[in-house]
Amino acid sequence: MHKITEIGMEKDVLKENVRLAENNLRHLKAHGVKAIDVMGSIGSGKTALIMEMGKRLKAKGLRVAAIAGDVTGQDDYRRFKEVDIPAFNLNTGNECHLDAHLVEHALEDMELDTIDVLFIENVGNLVCPADFPLGTDARVVVISITEGDDMVRKHPTIFLNSDMAVLNKIDLEPHLDVDVKVLENDYSRVTGKKLLKTSVKSGEGIDQAIQALGL
Repeated sequence: MHKITEIGMEKDVLKENVRLAENNLRHLKAHGVKAIDVMGSIGSGKTALIMEMGKRLKAKGLRVAAIAGDVTGQDDYRRFKEVDIPAFNLNTGNECHLDAHLVEHALEDMELDTIDVLFIENVGNLVCPADFPLGTDARVVVISITEGDDMVRKHPTIFLNSDMAVLNKIDLEPHLDVDVKVLENDYSRVTGKKLLKTSVKSGEGIDQAIQALGL
């Protein structure tokens, strides 16, 4: 009986999160904001990728902002501010992911009419964020070539629950014993989609990622 109760509570939590996420998306669309949920493990380069895409989008005349999600601290928030990307710091405390309720409160404190594109950087994790949509137009998973070539096989759910995946730090490929084809094939097998490859350092694939997001 205890097990059944736990399963019921989990379903209720997930259902409520979906409801709140739908509200968030309607709220953002009402203000003309396109939002992107950026997921990935710690060290995959989520922050740097957002910063580089933000720089290029700003050059096109778009107003870019970010929510920096972390368990604690302000490191990514400060990095966004240093490159003139308006940001909101969102700490989860003990939670390993953002949820729609936390994002809802963050949006209340943001001037949405001054934003065209909002990047929501999720907590660094390839497991927890998968089941918690935030109410965005797209969900992106960022993995790094430094994490090995088994990332998709180990964490298929987050790739299935996202719209796009990026293999970042591709400039390091010559220096690593990692088979990129394995990652590409695994991602295609799991999702039926093409894995994008990017490097913030060389600039490779950044414009293609922006285009794939419809920005």
